[in-house]
Amino acid sequence: MLPDEGRYVGVAWEMLRSGDWPTPTLDGLPFFHKPPLFYWIDASAMWLFGRAELAARAAPLLGSTLGALSLYLFMQRWLGERTARIATVALLAQPLFFVGAQFANLDMLVAGCIGATITLLAHSALCMEQGLPWRRPLAAAFAMAALGMLAKGLIGVVLPGMVIVLWLVVRRQWRVLIRLFWPPGIVLFLVLAAPWFLLMQQRFDGFLHYFFIVQHFQRFTQGGFNNAQPVWFYVAVLAVFSLPFLPWLAQLLRRHKLTDDGPPKTGTQRDVVWLMWIWFLAVLAFFSIPNSKLLGYILPVLPPLACLMALGLAALPRTSVRVTRLWYASVAVSAAASIGAVVAFALDTSSTWRSMAAVMHAQRQSGEPVFMLGRYYYDLPFYAHLTAPTPVVDNWTDPKLRQSDNWRKELVDAGDFLPAQAAALLIGPAELPAALCKSPVNWIAASRDVLVNYPFLVESEALFNANGSMLWRLSTSQPQVAQALHCAGKPNAG
Repeated sequence: MLPDEGRYVGVAWEMLRSGDWPTPTLDGLPFFHKPPLFYWIDASAMWLFGRAELAARAAPLLGSTLGALSLYLFMQRWLGERTARIATVALLAQPLFFVGAQFANLDMLVAGCIGATITLLAHSALCMEQGLPWRRPLAAAFAMAALGMLAKGLIGVVLPGMVIVLWLVVRRQWRVLIRLFWPPGIVLFLVLAAPWFLLMQQRFDGFLHYFFIVQHFQRFTQGGFNNAQPVWFYVAVLAVFSLPFLPWLAQLLRRHKLTDDGPPKTGTQRDVVWLMWIWFLAVLAFFSIPNSKLLGYILPVLPPLACLMALGLAALPRTSVRVTRLWYASVAVSAAASIGAVVAFALDTSSTWRSMAAVMHAQRQSGEPVFMLGRYYYDLPFYAHLTAPTPVVDNWTDPKLRQSDNWRKELVDAGDFLPAQAAALLIGPAELPAALCKSPVNWIAASRDVLVNYPFLVESEALFNANGSMLWRLSTSQPQVAQALHCAGKPNAG
């Protein structure tokens, strides 16, 4: 797993092993960067199917399925079967979607919830306009918005609301807009989404401020976070990763018309095309504003983009053999790129610590302490089957720790919610020798360059050395190790 994957899967693994399902923890400390839905899904999958990578990817797989299925059903109902099938194929074949469906972080899960919420709200609005039953799909939309809120916070509600409001305002559907604020739906949303937030605030004072102000508004409006990119970043990303399908989008822009296997173009079909354009452009603009940008943030624009590309193909004669061949070529090239990317990630072991964890798991005895020096190896507890939090050694008194967006700040922020637990887990270099002397055998994972700061490691047995990191089995019963640590006279020495 890549580092981001290890972070979120590790939290799910801790949730499963601790039995504390409401509270996400990173190394035993409350981790409130994101809500719990991803962790609940992954922990449940690991409980059902075991501690396997496929189970660890259950949440993004469910999110991608939800996103693709909701797009297909909505388009089938309002644009016809043929366009729905074409759009779904275009969506599934895109590298960003294909890789995102297998990348164990929160982006695909919330993208699926956002897509389902938008299509359900739009379906409800169109049903209202045409005098059709609308209460069940609208209730489902509010429930899906609650899941989006539990998946990644406010964007699970803000983005669908922004898209639908803009769409209805452009079409001057004021009465429908007002009716969408349906009191039973709002109650349903609060019943599903609010309890977890209230429970965490009750358990951890300051949670709501940290979650909404720090992790939402400050992250969106301020600098100082990782992955700073220019405003045009996502436009370039979409152009590159959607390259095989771009001619079909250009075709739609040129033709400005829609044909399908149903009746000629209708007002409702035009309204759906408007929805897709607004969905695509509004979400693209929203995520282009903040300085911090990650590839996964833009996943919610892929369903409308796939729909617009499908409409470009649908605007051409179905009898054209050349058009059909070009479409299949676009799908084949995109699918090949998607599969190639997944294979490349699978073969790249430079950013995963699976091999180091395998060595530890094979030789470590239950109860032998594990320490991490100078870094936190996110996926090590998962792969090594660790069942307790791991002390992490660093200079935790450095005032600059909170100025960087990295693993140190994550652990320091988490420690604010449980100071006593943090004092036992986040220890300084001067405290390490005494901690090591308490056990006859210790395991230490660290980067190779820490040998300069911890000379006693030279006297220890290194069992792993690759990708700039090492794993030591340190026995304080060895005289040279005990002497280097000054264990004589300390409790449990040797």
